[in-house]
Amino acid sequence: MLKAIINDQTFELSDEKGAISINNQPFSWDLRDISENHFHIIKDNQSYNAELVEANYAEKIFKLKINGTIHTVNLKNRTDLLLEKMGMSSAASAKLNNLKAPMPGLIYEMKVKVGDEVKKGNVLLILVAMKMENAIKAAGDGIVKSIKTNTGDSVEKGQLIMEFE
Repeated sequence: MLKAIINDQTFELSDEKGAISINNQPFSWDLRDISENHFHIIKDNQSYNAELVEANYAEKIFKLKINGTIHTVNLKNRTDLLLEKMGMSSAASAKLNNLKAPMPGLIYEMKVKVGDEVKKGNVLLILVAMKMENAIKAAGDGIVKSIKTNTGDSVEKGQLIMEFE
């Protein structure tokens, strides 16, 4: 199960044996790639143009433009929901220990330096992946202890980028 919060509305998503359900109701659609980050959707005989405008894989927050309207989508997987249920989600993000690359890409711009104090939500760096600039934000508070990569470096998913005190 996956939970999606779209513009302050919550939906439960499930995919069992290829059949998608939203809030326990069958959901069928036709989704086609037009180009990178652009899609065409047909749902209930209506046509929609969709574009992935911004993607923050670390926090699972995405901005989609559908027929000209921006929608913010916050996804939570089973682990996120379990941690939230146990009351651990806010405690886990209170202090930042390190930052690992959420996806393979190129370090385009560093927004912080060693010794900088960061708060949850501050942009730490810009990572270019799939020709898209992604603002990588702090998941918690901390002070930059070390930076393990430089502007222009390629990184792999899970590679250590920064350490925090």
